[in-house]
Amino acid sequence: MKSSMPRRQFFQAAGAAAIASAGLVPSVAPGASQNPGETGRTPRLFAGCCAYSYHDYLAKHRLTMEEFILKGVELGVDGVDITGYWLKSHEPADLAALRHLAFKNGMPFSGVACGASMVQADKAKRDSTLEEIKKWVGITNALGAPHLRIFAGELPPGATNQQAIDWTVEVMKPACDYAGKFGITLGVEEHQGVTQRADAILEIIHRVDSPYAGINLDITNFVANSDEDQYKDIEACVPYATQTHIRDQFGNSHHPVDLDRVWQMFARGGYRGYMSAEYEGKEDAMTAVPKLVERIKTLCKKYSTV
Repeated sequence: MKSSMPRRQFFQAAGAAAIASAGLVPSVAPGASQNPGETGRTPRLFAGCCAYSYHDYLAKHRLTMEEFILKGVELGVDGVDITGYWLKSHEPADLAALRHLAFKNGMPFSGVACGASMVQADKAKRDSTLEEIKKWVGITNALGAPHLRIFAGELPPGATNQQAIDWTVEVMKPACDYAGKFGITLGVEEHQGVTQRADAILEIIHRVDSPYAGINLDITNFVANSDEDQYKDIEACVPYATQTHIRDQFGNSHHPVDLDRVWQMFARGGYRGYMSAEYEGKEDAMTAVPKLVERIKTLCKKYSTV
């Protein structure tokens, strides 16, 4: 994609409305209106929680996925995001049991998260990643979840950012075609590597051009020169957000995030979806996660029409 100025400056200066008027909008902007600059769409913001918030407990087998689902009930969230690393089994019967447990406790799955990374220099590895994503689409479908988080990945030695974007598009486009057959949306997260730049992840979404493609928007993951640039990156990506992960400190500066300001962005953008706690701080998750969730619930009530 050619421009008279570098991609990063273009997307940050343009903002969502200018992106729309320039024709850089996918056929349907998932998680938002069909016209990203449109402000008339009423927001519907739901409090959620990612299993990753309890990563230490899950990794050390001090918490099971079943117990995490029940923890979501205890927290009073509207949905839980199942981080796939800690599923004890991918067997259909075990996935069905998790789905049934969630249903019996009135706890929807907002999505599933896997670690598939698409930035692979070797074509055979990219093909393998596509098959891995398809496998996780099957797991997501078995759980009855509508969304799957995927990664682009870190840059291999000697590769350029443009190559990484091209490889990601090459894998994600057919992956979205496949996921769409099940009504499942793929959200690529701006986590490590090329997608931590807003201009790059927006180029990917534009080129994939699928109603089943979007951004799994972690509000703290952008690599930017300042906190103010982080807020600009968040706002530029809101129209394409399909799932949102919430932490209260920026990843590179470790400065506190103005969550009220962030919620205003999502409300203006007409976002309809989950604002899911993904706690990674130093405090014990059992005491820290409920505090973060309460902030999320308060903000969702403040800025949502629900």
